[in-house]
Amino acid sequence: MEEELKCPVCGSLFKEPVLLPCSHNVCLPCARNITVQTPEGDAPVPSRASGSSDYDYLDMDKMSLYSETDSGYGSYTPCQLKSPNGVRVFPALVPHPHRHCSLTCPLCHRSVSLDERGLRGFPRNRLLEAIVSRYQQNRAASINTTTTTSSSSSGAIKCQLCDRNPVDATVMCEQCDVYYCSSCQQRCHPSRGPLAKHRLLPPQSQAAAAAGAEGAGGPGPPATARKPATCLDHEAENFSMYCCSCRAPVCMKCLEEGKHAKHEVKTLPMMWKQHKCQLSQALNGISDKAKDAKEFLVLLKNLLQQIQENGVEFEACLVAQCDSLIEALTRQKAKLLTKVTKEKEYKLKVVRDQITHCTMKLRQTTGMMEFCLEVLKENDPSGFLQISDALIKRVASSQDQWVKGALEPKVGPDFDLTVSTDSLLQTILQLDFCQGKVESGPPVPVAPLLQLEKCCSRNNSATLAWRVTAPCTSPIEGYILELDDGNGGQYREVYVGKETVCTVDGLHFNSSYNARVKAYNAIGVGPYSKTVVLKTSDASKSNEEKKVVAWFTFDPSSAHRDIVLTNENQTVSCNSYDDRVVLGTAAFSKGVHYWEVSIDRYDNHPDPAFGVARINTVKDMMLGKDDKAWAMYVDNNRSWFMHNNSHTNRAEGGISKGANVGVLLDLVKRTLTFFINKQQHGPTAFDNLDGVFVPAISLNRNVQVTLLTGLEVPKNIKQ
Repeated sequence: MEEELKCPVCGSLFKEPVLLPCSHNVCLPCARNITVQTPEGDAPVPSRASGSSDYDYLDMDKMSLYSETDSGYGSYTPCQLKSPNGVRVFPALVPHPHRHCSLTCPLCHRSVSLDERGLRGFPRNRLLEAIVSRYQQNRAASINTTTTTSSSSSGAIKCQLCDRNPVDATVMCEQCDVYYCSSCQQRCHPSRGPLAKHRLLPPQSQAAAAAGAEGAGGPGPPATARKPATCLDHEAENFSMYCCSCRAPVCMKCLEEGKHAKHEVKTLPMMWKQHKCQLSQALNGISDKAKDAKEFLVLLKNLLQQIQENGVEFEACLVAQCDSLIEALTRQKAKLLTKVTKEKEYKLKVVRDQITHCTMKLRQTTGMMEFCLEVLKENDPSGFLQISDALIKRVASSQDQWVKGALEPKVGPDFDLTVSTDSLLQTILQLDFCQGKVESGPPVPVAPLLQLEKCCSRNNSATLAWRVTAPCTSPIEGYILELDDGNGGQYREVYVGKETVCTVDGLHFNSSYNARVKAYNAIGVGPYSKTVVLKTSDASKSNEEKKVVAWFTFDPSSAHRDIVLTNENQTVSCNSYDDRVVLGTAAFSKGVHYWEVSIDRYDNHPDPAFGVARINTVKDMMLGKDDKAWAMYVDNNRSWFMHNNSHTNRAEGGISKGANVGVLLDLVKRTLTFFINKQQHGPTAFDNLDGVFVPAISLNRNVQVTLLTGLEVPKNIKQ
């Protein structure tokens, strides 16, 4: 509470506080110090830029208050002072009949003009003055109790700032409530700067004052009642009414002849009780907030401890995980080194054996050559002819041993071992904490979505377009588009950049290319998109434009829980006797699309339904019974078209095991047509289709089907 009882100018407890129109209080002496005089007719002088004092808004030449002949009071040189609270003030100015006086509140900086009464025009805050008096008496009693205990034990008041063996205090600061010895007072409380205004008293005087207060009746207000407050305009009259318009107490003369004559007034006791009630209610509300704030502080302190403990635990876990990775890498390094050692020893053994073998053959060949040379030196024809045939055969046979490859090394110096660490190094560099909260976003971009309606091929070129479906915490820096070789081979990068549309030229005619795309940012590379197949034109029909062929499967995430998917989500069956719906993974809004469903199992003549639906269609009943699905349901003899539970166009002919049901969705003509075994079944089922459609099927446990996609559009279509 002490902060509420200190003057914002001098920083000490209020002395004769006056109430400003802005409801803030200042001491009366401080109000004199911050009063500013300006000549009549001068405009208000604005305050300076931020960083300067709130009251430093008059230049030195303007503060001269004109010359001696002008003022009539002699020359005046302004001297700025700084209060202990850090606010610059001006000394009290000498009033002048031709000058305008104003005062600026040190808290809200609101300026107010003084009338002819000057500072007497501000009401005295007697309530605040009484509270300050009670506070001083309570503090004096507390100090007296402390000093009495200290005096009884040591005989004198001790300095409160001595580190060891405190000595007797010589002074006591009235504002600081601290006892100082001479040394500590010179060191910690010098009589200069902001502390120059503090009042230093002998400790005995303070103790005596406290004892006197206690003897006079102890802490608290005086026993006699305070003098009633009088009206500022009529000093002989006490306040008896309250003006609701001016929000101020008034006397009876103010109502009769003053400016409050026509204002709404109420009795002072009634307004006193009413405002007390309002203040009590407001205190109850702020008390609840204070209680919540205390509980919140306890929560924050507990949170500090939890963060500290979790941080230590998390650091230990991280170190353990990294050490585990290092240990695994060390073990793998030892295994790889063992393989390198074995490969090296094998190569060395092969080369050494080849050296030994070649050395032996070379020695034999060299010996035979030397023998042949000696034979050639002989001059005996008969002796030469006796061995010449055998010797020629032997030399020829020896020459045949040095065939092609005999003088080539069986192994090379290079090792047939290759270690690719690029992907592992990239993974290590991308190692980061996965954010568990959804709002933080994925650490790398999500897989882009290829826009089938914008993808097409023309002649031997293909155009692909894609978009990102979810935002990422780190901005996407670019995309990587990959195509295979047109024959199901390996993928290769054909485009890297920021664009979301790319045309690839120079492809083979009459080939099917698989395309996929992924995004990357500063964190790393995201996953691939779903693959799309593009067929280039036949060389003989190079001018014919081909449509993109959609490949998709059944979607397990949106299927009913009774649906069972196998064969990489291409084969579907059901665990229930009731019809259940499963959707495809593709969604179409443009273009012409055709797919088929092969009947793998068909028992007890059920009636499965095939068609398209919205993504939010009902999943626990036959397809087409709500307004979000368009379907054909068929049994072993006949079929019907159904939308919004309306059955139309019965057609003879059904399905059996091994049959194929085709669905043609033409969003150019906005029609839906069905086929059985490559033949159109019935007329065009639905027209005027608009929006986004997903392939859909409903079936029960008596049926199992397999999805066939990427098919050419049938040509035998009835109008």
